[in-house]
Amino acid sequence: MNPAPYNPAPHSPAPRTAPPYDTRPHDTEARDPAPPPLVDRFGRVHTDLRVSLTDRCNLRCTYCMPAEGLPWLGRAGLLGDDEVVRLVRIAVERLGVRSVRLTGGEPLLRRGLAGLVGRIAPLGAELSLTTNGIGLARAAAGLAAAGLGRVNVSLDTLRPERFAAITRRDRIGDVLAGLAAARTAGLGPVKVNAVPVRGVNDDEIVELVEFAVGHGYRMRFIESMPLDAQGAWDRSAMVTAAEVLAALGERFDLVPVGRSGNAPAEEWRIAGTDAVVGVIASVTRPFCGGCDRVRLTADGQLRACLFATEESDLRALLRGGADDAAIEAAWRAAVAGKGPGHAVGSAEFVRPDRPMSAIGG
Repeated sequence: MNPAPYNPAPHSPAPRTAPPYDTRPHDTEARDPAPPPLVDRFGRVHTDLRVSLTDRCNLRCTYCMPAEGLPWLGRAGLLGDDEVVRLVRIAVERLGVRSVRLTGGEPLLRRGLAGLVGRIAPLGAELSLTTNGIGLARAAAGLAAAGLGRVNVSLDTLRPERFAAITRRDRIGDVLAGLAAARTAGLGPVKVNAVPVRGVNDDEIVELVEFAVGHGYRMRFIESMPLDAQGAWDRSAMVTAAEVLAALGERFDLVPVGRSGNAPAEEWRIAGTDAVVGVIASVTRPFCGGCDRVRLTADGQLRACLFATEESDLRALLRGGADDAAIEAAWRAAVAGKGPGHAVGSAEFVRPDRPMSAIGG
């Protein structure tokens, strides 16, 4: 059954080389401490920026990419640290962005990540990271010291053999160690993200919540989305939010909490505890009407929607010598043209060219 139609009620190819990047200030005038909001034609105010730092990943999850991986972006096509910091600064100072999430691919593969975090954190936005957890055990303390606030860690199963089958890598021990290190480093709340797939890991929904509650993590389930590189997404294999909640309801007494602001997850508290479980139902319960997110890909393309079929090239502006005002104007224009919703599951849905690993979560 297709989801209800969206009601907008309130609520380039990479260049082979890059010119030397100019790190001098581009604007010298004082900025208003309260910039005009970054708003689209439906009145949605955008305060959340997702920044992909790389399209590379060290796992090969079956619902995301083929076993052999993908053609990765060349280094010259990626935004450099100075470019990332400048764009985040413009977003915070000129566009009113208050939350920045660093993503990938796998962001822990980015060289000098702690140093980059240390440059972004003083800009003043809430700073978080989404990771698969590989390498987090050795990075967590340094990231926390650099100013990272919290982490989301992907973990679809607690069974080693199943983890190896899903990710094509025998690394579950590294992920569990990374989760523990994040908690010790104070990167909280530590959120655990799982994508339940029918016949693959949907029998572990309760088990994953019990694990998260027992370790002081916050569990979230995410409906699978048509963003895999293979184009093999099958709606019938998607475990819906309703099914997740039904499974949890057999074991726990769930008290509705709702959403925190425009956050994508609907949350429930387990009665008698402080534990909270969330469900992100992008397909069956789309939350486009309250979307406050924009995404910046690792090669500097601005996407107003995760499922966008068009991008705005901020990298070209950066490397062409544009000042902050020109980049701000381009950013505002891109968001102003954002559509009402993604229409996944309807006849009007058009699948984006880029897979999730190349967009950034």
